[in-house]
Amino acid sequence: MNNSVMNTARLLWAGLRALLVLTLVTGVIYPLVVTGIAQGLFRDQANGSEITSDGEVVGSSLIGQSYSLPQKTGQETPEPDLKWFQGRPQNGLGSNSVNTQYKLILSGATNRSADNKDLIDWVSAAKKAVIEDNSVNGYTVKPSEVPADAVTSSGSGLDPDISPQYADIQVHRIAEKNGLSVAQVQKLVDDHTESRTLGFIGEPRVNVLELNIALKELAAKS
Repeated sequence: MNNSVMNTARLLWAGLRALLVLTLVTGVIYPLVVTGIAQGLFRDQANGSEITSDGEVVGSSLIGQSYSLPQKTGQETPEPDLKWFQGRPQNGLGSNSVNTQYKLILSGATNRSADNKDLIDWVSAAKKAVIEDNSVNGYTVKPSEVPADAVTSSGSGLDPDISPQYADIQVHRIAEKNGLSVAQVQKLVDDHTESRTLGFIGEPRVNVLELNIALKELAAKS
């Protein structure tokens, strides 16, 4: 009986020591080492790829934001604030401006096939809106000039980037709404256009939040 109790106690003590050691290694030492490496070598990515404006964090370069007017009573969705560059159609994003925090609600795709009537109606309505919103005095957007990313959301609905083509067709409207020249706004787009990663991965892209921050600074100077 005594041997049985002693064996049980020894096994329990061994198990407790193993638990303490593994807790220390996997629960304390390993997280500290990984965190230290991340903060030392990949500080920006580890902290959420934050973007700042006027000394304040206004978003992440990895998550898209919407730029909309305050939602009116009876509206299902707020109208876009056309003085800002607009991103891709988004699912689950709250309204935001360059200098306010955004509220992430959900992420997801439409999950509808290409021949789904709802999706076709959404894309058709989005294309019509893009043409109407961006056609200003002396400049008319042609249906053939509207790129796919202007009328469809990404798989997550949170894509922070748009194609240079979509940014280009917004230039005239942005210039008119902000009292800037077309050349000034076009230069902003060109300066914020990123090429393919490593020269061959993905497509050229423009981060909408970074572009709008630069637009805000340019408009303030003008």
